Amino acid sequence: MSFQVHESSLPGVCILAPQVFSDERGLFAETWNDKDFKALGFGDVFVQDNLSRSAHGVLRGLHFQIHSPQAQVVNVIHGEIFDVVVDLRRGSPTYRQWCSFELSSAKPKLLYMPPGCAHGFCVLSEQADIYYKVTQFYSPGDEGGIAWNDPDMNIPWPCSSPHVSHRDAAYPSLRDIPTDKRPHTVFTPTSGARPA
Repeated sequence: MSFQVHESSLPGVCILAPQVFSDERGLFAETWNDKDFKALGFGDVFVQDNLSRSAHGVLRGLHFQIHSPQAQVVNVIHGEIFDVVVDLRRGSPTYRQWCSFELSSAKPKLLYMPPGCAHGFCVLSEQADIYYKVTQFYSPGDEGGIAWNDPDMNIPWPCSSPHVSHRDAAYPSLRDIPTDKRPHTVFTPTSGARPA
């Protein structure tokens, strides 16, 4: 296998660490291999790849899609970010809980999150490029979000005065989002973890 899997506190959310070959010239790592991904027990089919570039202090999130929730694989190809995943899967044992990761191009690793999670990040480096794969096409009318500074979640963002878009600044706290405006994903033991 070309990836080591490191589970998080949220079922199904994990870090995929590729094998890295480095020498005085730099490094090489295989950041995607569909065969290995499926051999590890993941059954997702990815339909769209995205590239996001952000400056230092930019905070994006916390985003989700309501009727077409996306599984995602996030890869920082330049810079460093503080990344947050919030579990919004109905019936999940970790519903409304979050976990965070520092992702950096200096230490290649991928973040995998199953459908039904909200996602956001802030940029720690001067600039960051994030390349990510998703299992559902982007649907503008289907998007939703949680306030990045939701007091119930109390996420310790490392940006003291983040630069946030008007849209993201207007998102409500999770407690104020009706159930039908949250991701329509029901947690099951098989959806929350990879097969053994």
